[in-house]
Amino acid sequence: MAGLQAGAPTPQSITVHGQSRVLEVGFSDGATFRIPFELMRIYSPSAEVQGHGPGQEILQTGKREVELVDLKPVGNYAVQPVFSDGHDTGIFSWNLLYELGAKEAELWAEYERRLAAAGADRDAPMIDKGGSACSTH
Repeated sequence: MAGLQAGAPTPQSITVHGQSRVLEVGFSDGATFRIPFELMRIYSPSAEVQGHGPGQEILQTGKREVELVDLKPVGNYAVQPVFSDGHDTGIFSWNLLYELGAKEAELWAEYERRLAAAGADRDAPMIDKGGSACSTH
């Protein structure tokens, strides 16, 4: 299971910084990351964001101001955030949090490439499958 790999760094501290919209995670290997809520939301591991297989990802927009309203522990291997837009189905393993922190610049660049390829704007509201703006996904 992700987050339980032998020898993988584990969180020693997790702090939600609401005003700056970052999750600060300090790991057992000494690394500390300040992961923006927006980055967590657009890279949520949920099927709602990732789809059910390669190529089914849903490009997330309008998440710049998203807030973290709750952070629930999931066993000893993950947390499940609840975001202000209602999204609450992604389970973030320790490995995923580490990856988001360690690869933040690369992930932002990939997100910007995906936006440009789709002709989308980072701050545009999400469009639901019926073609109308959707404030919850």
